[in-house]
Amino acid sequence: MTDSAYRVETTSRLAQWRIENLASCTYRKSDPFKIGKWNWHLSVEKNRTLFVKLYPEISNLTRDNPPIASFIVRVVSSVGDRKCLIHPEVTDKQLKNNEDFIWSIEVPLTGKFIIDVEFLDLKIASPDGTEPYSIWGEALTQRQSNNRALTSLGRMLSESIHTDIVINSSNGTISAHRAVLASRSPVFRSMFSHDLKEKEMSAINISDMSIESCQAFLHYIYGNIGNEEFLTHRLALLQAADKYDISDLKEACHESLMEDIDTKNVLERLQNASLYQLPKLKDSCMRYLVKFGKIYDIRDDFNVFVQCADRELIGEIFNEVLAVWKGF
Repeated sequence: MTDSAYRVETTSRLAQWRIENLASCTYRKSDPFKIGKWNWHLSVEKNRTLFVKLYPEISNLTRDNPPIASFIVRVVSSVGDRKCLIHPEVTDKQLKNNEDFIWSIEVPLTGKFIIDVEFLDLKIASPDGTEPYSIWGEALTQRQSNNRALTSLGRMLSESIHTDIVINSSNGTISAHRAVLASRSPVFRSMFSHDLKEKEMSAINISDMSIESCQAFLHYIYGNIGNEEFLTHRLALLQAADKYDISDLKEACHESLMEDIDTKNVLERLQNASLYQLPKLKDSCMRYLVKFGKIYDIRDDFNVFVQCADRELIGEIFNEVLAVWKGF
């Protein structure tokens, strides 16, 4: 038995464990793998029924802050017609030990198969006794807008205090401050430092953004963006960050877009990763599609994607597919 028999591959919120030959062993426990703040284990036990368990590794963190998890578990045959068994979605289940989630599978499985766990959310109990909160949402909000020193800056925008520039979006206008924009973007600084139309008219035209996306863009610049607003406008913010050379916003979008890749958005994100040169997002999308086999679940969408996507990108995908086939 090689070490790879116990290794679980992970990307963003997805974990996959490839079982090569369970017939030679009635019980197997995976190596620990990290999702969120916790290390996790999968285990399988085969008698007349196959039992699949998911649980966090016992630690001080698990004892003090056990994860409250929402997830989907699939068992996929990795040969033939890729038969897939899906456990109903588990929502907000607290997991403390290896008895808290057990899936008993009556259908006989032979040969190679994959246990696929997609984490939809991970929460921990709030220290003040209020509702549990998502660790992913908390991390994003704290990184970007939970600094009290920015409160007054946010008020300058929301209350239009001594604004001196107008931004024209595709469907509305917003007032802002030259100094703030110039301090956050070298592109804006260049606009205001030269005798350009923006300097003469005290206006900037950002016609490729809606008023809602433009407000989210300014809220980020002024430090008072909310998590839901950020998530809603991530792609528009990524485009603006690239256009106006705001590297921290671009990286925030990059990191966030890797956190919830799924079959509905992976192709769009792969295209944007290529367009805006986001290597980690590109790699995550490639692994999700190819190494984790999700390309088979979206065949129709992928066929459409192939017809219009960049030829070089399509070539990279097929090279990845060939490499996986050779190694399997």
